[in-house]
Amino acid sequence: MGSDVSRWGRGPRASGVRRRHARVLLAVLLAGGSAAAQDRPGPPRPGPKTQAAGMPADPAFEATKVTFEALPETDRKAIQEALVWSGDFNAVVSGGFGRRTFEALNAYRARTGGADPLDPRGRAALLAVGAAARAAARFRVAVDPGSGAVIGVPERLLSKRTALPSGTRWQSQDGRVTLETRAYPTEVETLDTLFEKATAPLPNRKVTYKLRRPEAMVVTAETGAGRSYIRYAAGPQGVRGFLFGYDQALAPEVDRLVIAVANAFVPFPEPATGSDGAAAIRPAPDRPETVPDPAAAGAGLTVAPGRVLTASVVLEDCPSPRIGPAPARKLAADPSGLALLDAPGAPRPIRPASRVEPVGAGDSLLALAPSPDGVVAVPANAVADDVVAALQPGSAGAPVLDRTGQLVGLVARYPAAPRRVAGIVPPARLPLVPARAISAFLAAHSIAEPQSQPDGGPGVVAAALVAIACR
Repeated sequence: MGSDVSRWGRGPRASGVRRRHARVLLAVLLAGGSAAAQDRPGPPRPGPKTQAAGMPADPAFEATKVTFEALPETDRKAIQEALVWSGDFNAVVSGGFGRRTFEALNAYRARTGGADPLDPRGRAALLAVGAAARAAARFRVAVDPGSGAVIGVPERLLSKRTALPSGTRWQSQDGRVTLETRAYPTEVETLDTLFEKATAPLPNRKVTYKLRRPEAMVVTAETGAGRSYIRYAAGPQGVRGFLFGYDQALAPEVDRLVIAVANAFVPFPEPATGSDGAAAIRPAPDRPETVPDPAAAGAGLTVAPGRVLTASVVLEDCPSPRIGPAPARKLAADPSGLALLDAPGAPRPIRPASRVEPVGAGDSLLALAPSPDGVVAVPANAVADDVVAALQPGSAGAPVLDRTGQLVGLVARYPAAPRRVAGIVPPARLPLVPARAISAFLAAHSIAEPQSQPDGGPGVVAAALVAIACR
């Protein structure tokens, strides 16, 4: 195993690479660790004045903690998961609040111009950003047949897959990034022997962090031009784990993938664990977890003050549409399948730039649709002029974006009685109103194409999404 670590990640060394491997990966889902151990609040920051007795040392931290902990656990975990994918959070996704979560929320807020990721619309925008990054990576969480563990794999980067005698190997096309799962019976390897091999002195390897617990171990290291992350856990079935190696120059892209893989890893899943494993991420990559309000007729996008764009089919049997508690009124419709609503209570508008280039089969797309929990972001694929996505009823009018947030089209129609498999609506091929038709329709109603795409990508668009309901 020592030779495996030393050979991983070799490649041309980039000048000026920041050597922050231990700091980035130190808190990554150390097996069996508690939320307090991984996301513990840091010591109070000294200030010019001494705090009065009984007063919180950091009022901003305490206020954020109260707001965060008031959310349901699933929402807290979803926020942390999205912050991993946005590149702001490098700790365990536990739903617990600590200094790392606080700093991640602040970093995201500062980068997005002050948007609060804990209020409903800000949270929906953050989840959409996370889902877009996850979809762009084609991150798939599943049980690995080679080792029996649940593992998350960024399949866009690691497109080469090879079966191993006791696991699976995924590699990038250029061989500069490798992920391997491994499983050993206890008579072959133990945590002690694996830990000794991973930490043994080697001429070309520097161990940057090591942790040994009775049931788990984690070791990170650097070679001449590479990095490695090793994790194993022990259980009744033996020892299972994974090894992640990559070139130093790729750290800005790969570091967050290592964190995502570590958070998704379940060494000994319960027998009932499905293909998404116990580490399913919200919004779900392969199918949404929530079903929209049955009264919801469709989705709409606020494209101008008081103006909501949707699919005309949404209004076919909906003479009295409403957006939230406020009524809306149809202003116009055209044969392309689009409609424009007058909606005084609509949120702040966003007019996303239309994608000009044709969409290819390899392009990552994202469909945004309303749900009772806010906005569901669902990965999608283009097939001819249609889109294939695992959307739920009430998704007609849902915008479909590319990974940069450019508008590809709107879902033109959703079946009134969708097919279900075990209660879940599987991916379906849905007609799409293309971006060029949307641009023409909006231009005819004096809503101009933006001069530049606003920062924030899909997250900004998600904040302008509304559910259209019928009385």
